[in-house]
Amino acid sequence: MITAYLTAISSIMEGEDLEIRYSIYEDQNFIRKDTVVLDYQKPAIAGHVALLTMLKILDDYPDQTITVYINDPALNEFIKGTSTTKNKDVLKIGRETRKELNKHSNITVQDIHDDRTLLTRWNKELTVNS
Repeated sequence: MITAYLTAISSIMEGEDLEIRYSIYEDQNFIRKDTVVLDYQKPAIAGHVALLTMLKILDDYPDQTITVYINDPALNEFIKGTSTTKNKDVLKIGRETRKELNKHSNITVQDIHDDRTLLTRWNKELTVNS
């Protein structure tokens, strides 16, 4: 079983980079932790871009059951199909995100914003040590 922790950190200033942080474990054994910096993306779609990036990385584990922990209620609503946004950019990338998730039947995305224990672990996993 693969467990992944994921976050997207976008800048409010246009032209600044999007930072994606993730950490991956297999059966509680550390596999990989990295930070990916991409060109500017609108903050409204940053979570989608991060998840799409993570899905490409998780292609290396096709036979594993995978859980991706996020702290992004808006992204979670879109994945579940309960979002009521009218934002064209979010709708467009949301369709792409759902399409990619449908290709990965072994992946579950879980929003942990209301689980204090998992949120503490998620924060620890994604903090960059100086």
